[in-house]
Amino acid sequence: MDLDDFDSIQTSAEEIQKVLKNDGLNLLINNAGINIDGGLNDITPEMMTKSHTINVIGPMMVTKAFLPALMKAAQLSDEPGFSSKKAAVINMSSIMGSMETFSMEFWKACAYRISKAGLNMVTKCLTNELTPHGILCASVHPGWVKTDMGTEKAPLTKEESIQGLLRVFSNLSDKDNGSFIDWRGERVPW
Repeated sequence: MDLDDFDSIQTSAEEIQKVLKNDGLNLLINNAGINIDGGLNDITPEMMTKSHTINVIGPMMVTKAFLPALMKAAQLSDEPGFSSKKAAVINMSSIMGSMETFSMEFWKACAYRISKAGLNMVTKCLTNELTPHGILCASVHPGWVKTDMGTEKAPLTKEESIQGLLRVFSNLSDKDNGSFIDWRGERVPW
């Protein structure tokens, strides 16, 4: 799906529903992201808009489109409390969106940082709306990973991050609903 194209999001949700048939969707991971680098002197309204469209608005619209399938999973589940085995929305965020750990020492990336802080607010808003339906919501920081965006300077391999994330996803519970955690399961300051 293309997060710039909201019709594409809806079409994807409809295609997934055909695959699910009468089953629900237990785990939605909003993992798309774009980094537009630059500080105040470099940033343009177009850069900010693109960053927010992909990193903030996109995950909100994806969650909205997949909500019927998530609600179905929560309704069908015998799992008590909150968990990814029941129904969960995970927004892949970044520690760079944390206001408390904010530092621009080595990477400005204003549009990216602001959009990831916005994504964290999306998580809080979704938590407020989806908790009554038994759907867990959390923001997750995957770590600084060796990817095109993370560069070779990153300390984590993709495999290390993914293994940690899978452990975190499988252990999500009531205490994690509405939280910001990292790939190790540790709390990240908002």
